[in-house]
Amino acid sequence: MPKIRRPKTRQELRYRRHNRVRQRLIGTTERPRLVVFRSLKHIYAQLIDDTTNRTLAAVSDHKLEGKKSAKSTEVGKLIAQKAKDAGLSRVVFDRAGYRYHGRVKAVADGAREGGLEF
Repeated sequence: MPKIRRPKTRQELRYRRHNRVRQRLIGTTERPRLVVFRSLKHIYAQLIDDTTNRTLAAVSDHKLEGKKSAKSTEVGKLIAQKAKDAGLSRVVFDRAGYRYHGRVKAVADGAREGGLEF
């Protein structure tokens, strides 16, 4: 019987956590999934409709100035504005295997300030 290899890298561990979270979250046309991706320098947010496999809106912090947490809050506000323009007010928040604190929480708070409901 072959041995089961344990994941070793942080990326593999995060990917496994993301898969566990994704088993419960599904984005629909009325309530898309708000996904956050966080790299060391930047943060990205997308609105995804899983029923049609389409990205409805995407925002990054590449053109924003300031500290990372402030830029994350602005990304949340920008994605909320794009959602409002598309006629959406409710989303499902997908933290993508990251802890809900720091920059990920700042995106969520910014989206709530922008008028999105989770």
